Amino acid sequence: MARTRAAACIRVFASPRKMIKVRLGVVFLEGCLKWTAHVAESGMRWLPLHSAAPPPATSSLLLLHLSSAAIMPPPHYDFLIKLLLIGDSGVGKSCLLLRFCDDAWTPSFITTIGIDFKIRTIELDGKRIKLQIWDTAGQERFRTITTAYYRGAMGILLVYDVTDERSFNNIRTWHANIEQHASEGVNKILIGNKSDWTEKRAVTEEQGRELANELGIKFMETSAKINEGVEEAFFTLARDIKTRLIDSQADNAGAAPGQPGGEGAVKVNQPAAQSNGPCC
Repeated sequence: MARTRAAACIRVFASPRKMIKVRLGVVFLEGCLKWTAHVAESGMRWLPLHSAAPPPATSSLLLLHLSSAAIMPPPHYDFLIKLLLIGDSGVGKSCLLLRFCDDAWTPSFITTIGIDFKIRTIELDGKRIKLQIWDTAGQERFRTITTAYYRGAMGILLVYDVTDERSFNNIRTWHANIEQHASEGVNKILIGNKSDWTEKRAVTEEQGRELANELGIKFMETSAKINEGVEEAFFTLARDIKTRLIDSQADNAGAAPGQPGGEGAVKVNQPAAQSNGPCC
């Protein structure tokens, strides 16, 4: 009974004039193999993707495209880098993201709900790099949601508002969250945003630089409004990540086993070895 019902679920009826094509994606679950068995036992025909055979005048037909054409085309980039923007609410994280990805700016303040993201592909040292940038909500009520994204980030921008001293003082708390939730060795950069608002500045550039030195990270001031330092900030972080992960992997690929960077080297985009530690 179950077998008959399963076969009925995937049967597609076609008329003499019109044939309904069903395209299935890459079969990646073991359960999909059971569907294949149902199709075979039901006596249903399988046609290749480029088959020129006309559909039968009557009876049911299932046209399954299980070929390379059903697979998504190769990506138009060499590497994928995931970035994360964190900081207090209202410091301008969303404006920085909007300026960098869309070259736009809005004076309206709309609180980010949970998390948002944008994508931009850049050219860096002759490589096409796709930046997937996640914008997190700074409010405390979303903290449980946003910290879940720390682990997958390759680089993190800690943003404060140069006109808001409290947002600057909270950077140490944000940095502590990174140490607790993010991957070890993640690249970081401290960003002092709204640098164009000189008459309301509450945090000097020297204070920001001193804090960055204390935390052992790079520092830069930006203005999303006048597009000052935004490109440089993202490109600097992306280049540091490329050097740490991609360039080091290329260097380690030629190292002999037993040598530094040999078989024990970390490979980008390859699963890490299982550990006995707690799940993330």
